[in-house]
Amino acid sequence: MDIILLEHIDKVGAKHEVVKVKDGYGRNYLIPRGLAIVANKANMARLDGMKKQNAKKEAAMVGTYNEWATKIAGTTFKIAAKAGESGRLFGSVSAQHLLAAIKEQVGLSIEKRIVEMPEEVKELGEYSASIKFHPEVIANAKFEVVAEEA
Repeated sequence: MDIILLEHIDKVGAKHEVVKVKDGYGRNYLIPRGLAIVANKANMARLDGMKKQNAKKEAAMVGTYNEWATKIAGTTFKIAAKAGESGRLFGSVSAQHLLAAIKEQVGLSIEKRIVEMPEEVKELGEYSASIKFHPEVIANAKFEVVAEEA
């Protein structure tokens, strides 16, 4: 089945790309979720218009994302967590904790799905996570896990 992607989907294709996928994946997952449309003659004719319109929006968004990335890159976020004497955490630090710190310190609301954390953060120390705002704009967020004061 040939489809036109309306969003970038990892391991499938980029936005507005015409790709061939299995019938069930296209019909049961991509099309009902609004991630793709069938690549028929009418939709192929609309594709150029969609690309031009999206290019304008995309340029404005990339500018905004670049501003956000510089704000994030210029800050080291402190995350307080309960830890034992050896520096081992009770639990772990997740993307949710990092997003809360970013919102508190910089004032940006970011979606959890675009944050890639290091393996598991289970000890005190400095770490780095990548935030993928756009395929062209990836920010590196440095954060430090410190012991929560009792």
